[in-house]
Amino acid sequence: MKNEFSNEEKKQLLKIARQSIEFYLRGGKIPEFKVSKKLKEKRGVFVTLRKNSQLRGCLGVLEPIYPLFEAVSKMAIAAATQDNRFYPVSLEELPEIKIEISVLSPLQKISNPYQIKLGEHGIIVKKGLQSGTFLPEVAEEFGYNLEDFLSVLCTHKAGLPPDAWRDPQTEIYIFTSQKIKE
Repeated sequence: MKNEFSNEEKKQLLKIARQSIEFYLRGGKIPEFKVSKKLKEKRGVFVTLRKNSQLRGCLGVLEPIYPLFEAVSKMAIAAATQDNRFYPVSLEELPEIKIEISVLSPLQKISNPYQIKLGEHGIIVKKGLQSGTFLPEVAEEFGYNLEDFLSVLCTHKAGLPPDAWRDPQTEIYIFTSQKIKE
């Protein structure tokens, strides 16, 4: 899934994200976009915002429920205004914000956690109503080995015991992503 999009499509997705945030912050409206057929395909996506290389917001949708361009627009606004770990992004700081878009592959349920390739696969753990997600780059950013990666995901993101990933009742899904950065 490395280079699924052309340079023009990547630029357009980044423009959609930035314009969506800007228009929303200016007046609560979302602009309309004309896009290619490829950007109308339904895809899961995460939008990450960074300021001075520090996380400033990150939200996404795992399932392909929206056309890609619409998912990017919605998640860019959500990352800027609804990530409860941060104060909403202000219009004044928007020029300092760098946008990253992670376009997800379809989810694949696995039965053996050792199928996970660190740095390549994002992971979802799910048990009952509790679930948590890490994008593929998280393992490398924090230097996790596989067991630590899964344990931290269970405790910090899903609110499960650290060894919940070993429980046969816990579902594990993997996905890959194509990163598009400003």
